[in-house]
Amino acid sequence: MPQYVEGGAQVLDLATAVKDGILGGPTGLIPFSARKDSVHGAKPETNLSDLKRMMSELEASGDEPEEVPSVFICPISLEPMVDPVTLCTGQTYERAHIQRWLAMGRRTCPTTMQELWDEVVTPNTTLSCLIHTWFSQRYTRFKKRAEDVDGRASELVSALRSRQIKGQARVQALKEIRKIINSHPSVKKSVTSSGGTAFLASLLGPFTSHAVGSEVVAVLSQLQLDQETRLLLMQPGKISLITDMLNEGTIETKVSCAGLIQTLMEDESGFRSEIVSSPSLLVGLLRLIKDRRHLNGVSSGLALLKSICTKRPETRGLLVGLGAVPKLVDLISANSNLSQPDLLESAFQILDIISSILDGQVAIKECKNVIPNLVRMIMRVSEECTRCSMNVLSSVWEMAPEECAKSAVEAGLAAKLLLVMQSGCAPEVKQRSAELLKLCSLNYTATLFISKCKLTRTIQ
Repeated sequence: MPQYVEGGAQVLDLATAVKDGILGGPTGLIPFSARKDSVHGAKPETNLSDLKRMMSELEASGDEPEEVPSVFICPISLEPMVDPVTLCTGQTYERAHIQRWLAMGRRTCPTTMQELWDEVVTPNTTLSCLIHTWFSQRYTRFKKRAEDVDGRASELVSALRSRQIKGQARVQALKEIRKIINSHPSVKKSVTSSGGTAFLASLLGPFTSHAVGSEVVAVLSQLQLDQETRLLLMQPGKISLITDMLNEGTIETKVSCAGLIQTLMEDESGFRSEIVSSPSLLVGLLRLIKDRRHLNGVSSGLALLKSICTKRPETRGLLVGLGAVPKLVDLISANSNLSQPDLLESAFQILDIISSILDGQVAIKECKNVIPNLVRMIMRVSEECTRCSMNVLSSVWEMAPEECAKSAVEAGLAAKLLLVMQSGCAPEVKQRSAELLKLCSLNYTATLFISKCKLTRTIQ
C-alpha cells in the first residue's frame, strides 16, 4: 500500500485519504512512486493504459460491482476518471470531457458555473494516484476471486468426470457449477477450454433424470459450444430429453432448453432440421408462449419460434396445424396496452411469416376480431409492428377481399394508413400503406370513403 506524505504527515491507506479529502492538485500529496517517476521525467501514459485495461476487464467480467468513491467520478460523464485535471475553480474533471467543454467556447466551470479566469487545466496527480490505487486493489481482489472460482469449477468438473459423485451429489455439484458461472462469468472460458462442454453434453441421454438434465442444460445454455459439443447434443437421445424437459420442466428449465436449441440452430450447416420439426418440441414452445405469468418464458419461446419459422419454412404449416395462430393473436390482444412492446414485435413477426402460406391466412382470418386488433396496433408500438401488421392484413385481404375490407375500414384502417404515409417510416412501409389505402377505397364512393376515414377519432 503506497503511503502519502506531506510535511512529515502520513496517510496510511486509501480509505483514509479519500475520507479526509486529501485530493489537491499536483502540489498536494504524491505517492513516493509517483515522485520518483517525475524526477526521472517518466510520463504517466503507462499508468493510464494500465488503468484503462483494469477498468475494461472489470466491466467486461461481470464481476460483482463495488461502489466507486464519488470523488473519482467525473461530474460531466458521471464515469470514473482516468486522467483527472483541475480547473482554476478547484473542480476536477476527466481531461477529455473538460477539454471538449472548453473547445465548444464555454468559459464557465460546469459544476459551479463560475466564470473561468484561467483556462489552463492542471493534472491532479494525487487524485490520479488514488484512482489507480483503488482500481488496482479491486483488480487484485477480482483476480484472486477468479483464480479461486476457476479452481473450484475445475475441481467439480474433474470430480464429475471421474464418476466419484453420483445421485443427488451429482445434482448438487452441477448446481454449484451453475451458480459459479452465474456469479463469475469469467469461469465460462476455463470450463470451455478444458473440454467441459463436451463432457457435460455427454451426461445427457434417454436415461438421464430431469434433475441432472435440467442442471446440465442450464450450464450449457450459458457456454460457448464447440463443434464436438454441438454434434453430441444433436444426438436423438439427447434431443428427446431436452424436448421432454421443455414440456415438463420448471420455467427456468424450459427457458434454458429453448436457449440451448436456439444456440444449436446458429450452426445452419450442421443442424438437423428434423429436430425443430418435432411436434412435441413445437407444442412445448406454444405452451411456453401461452403462459403469460412468466414473461422470460414467453420471450424465449417467441425467439425460438421466430428462428424456426424463418430458417425452416417447412415448419410453418405444422405450426398452423398445432394452433399457433390463435395463441399469437391472443398474445397480441392481451398486450394491446403496450405493456410488453418487445413481445408484441416478436409475435407480429411470426404472424407475418405464417401469413405467407394459405393455411396461415385462413387461420388468421378465422380468429375472432383479428382484423380490428391488427388495425389498432398500426402506429402504436413500433415501425416493425406497423410493417408486420400491414403485411398480415394484405395477405388476408388477398384471400377474402370483401370481408376484410369492410371489417378493416370500419376499424379505422384508412385513417391509420394516412398517418403512416405522413410519418417518418421507411419508404417500403409507406408504399405498403398506399397499396392498402387503394384497396380500402375500391368498394366505396369518394364521399363515403372520406367519411369512413375517422381521422379525428384515430388521432385521439
